[in-house]
Amino acid sequence: MTTDLSRQPAHVQLRALDRHEISSRELLDLHLDRIDASPINAVVTRDDEAAQKAARAADERRARGENTGVLDGLPLTIKDSFETAGLRTTSGSEDLKLHVPERDADAVARLRHQGAVIMGKTNLPTYCQDLHTNNTLFGPTLNPHDPTRTVGGSSGGPAAAVAAHLTPADLGSDLAGSLRLPAHYCGVYGLRPTHGIVPARGHIPRPPGWLTTSDMVTPGPLARHPRDLDLMLTALTTQAPTENSPWRLDLPTPSKRVEQVRIAMWPEDPSCPVDSKTTQVLTLVKEAFSGAGAVVSHTAGPVSFGDSTRLFEQLLHATATATADDQAATEELAAAQELQDGDTSPRAAFLRHRTQTHRTWLRANEERATLRRTWQRFFTEYDVLITPAAPTSAIPADSRSLAIDGHQRNFFDQTGWANLTSHIGLPSLVVPVATTEDGLPIAVQIIGPPNADRFLLALAEECAPLLR
Repeated sequence: MTTDLSRQPAHVQLRALDRHEISSRELLDLHLDRIDASPINAVVTRDDEAAQKAARAADERRARGENTGVLDGLPLTIKDSFETAGLRTTSGSEDLKLHVPERDADAVARLRHQGAVIMGKTNLPTYCQDLHTNNTLFGPTLNPHDPTRTVGGSSGGPAAAVAAHLTPADLGSDLAGSLRLPAHYCGVYGLRPTHGIVPARGHIPRPPGWLTTSDMVTPGPLARHPRDLDLMLTALTTQAPTENSPWRLDLPTPSKRVEQVRIAMWPEDPSCPVDSKTTQVLTLVKEAFSGAGAVVSHTAGPVSFGDSTRLFEQLLHATATATADDQAATEELAAAQELQDGDTSPRAAFLRHRTQTHRTWLRANEERATLRRTWQRFFTEYDVLITPAAPTSAIPADSRSLAIDGHQRNFFDQTGWANLTSHIGLPSLVVPVATTEDGLPIAVQIIGPPNADRFLLALAEECAPLLR
């Protein structure tokens, strides 16, 4: 059993630890051996000695009948954008190649508090700023299903590592689909939790040492089973002792079975077309849920896709300006002031958003609040919304274009469906469903109202036999 255990989901590995069928140190070594043998370049920084020490401590706790938390003794990897005390954190940047933090990011501290054994850091694009996972420090991460295809970004290393059984789970992050797109391309489950329930302090960017974070970036887990995401969610929403806060989060537990669920499906939109294979998969999903007794309805969407995208881009560019140096900010302002009033080019929109006044941002934030209210009303009629996760399966590695059944689209349409909720903060779950004839995964996205994270996970687990 020990030789195959690294291929099992995290909850199976934890059960084996609890039953003393394997030690944490043995389980760690199984995963380290897999990392050593892997050609995909997903795990880029390791500290075997510290991980082995943590695994021995977990084994000693079990021998004494003690247990630190829901992940006690489980080896995990962490996206290299999260600071890890004593372990190099680069965010894929040459500027940070020697950066060894003294303090864990808050989300990492919570995982350690629940007994996780941190065995390494996973790859990402420089400062999380691309939809391909590649950088000059470590090079590209390869898709385990086809090395000529992208793993997506920016949580490409985490998704690939989980898919290749190098780790049972990983901590990624999502600002503009950065967790969900790689989960889709690599065929794993990925949860962007309700925004704010998992702290992002210690995530780069922002720069090392900053206490504030983007108003949209959300840490979240990736794994091979929805039950594993639930375990990770428990750990990530349980405060570490150093946080010293009286608040405790108690997410609602699911109370509906699939035959009681009201499902809305938004399978297509002219603002972000999907290919024929993705359309077929969404049809299969509708048939599976309908066959299980759920009430499934088609919808044109609770909001305007185009208007939501425009607002998302405005808020995205605004939050990204926080770390710009003074010279770059001055140059952008000068360039924006030279724009013609009628210039509607992508460059003009980018500069206007990057240099918008505080008053303009406040108006945009009010528009976001209105949009949230629209979504909340929608979820009084439906329990969940199912959409495509992305327009296609994984595109060619390093391609800067996107083709939908032979028609060229904007490269960033890859995250168009994910970004319906990126600025709104709704829990959004990527669920692998099928594969193409070339063996590439295709997933769907399940969206729920705020704090319905566990409901999404329970629904995905209950329906997994129907969807695979």
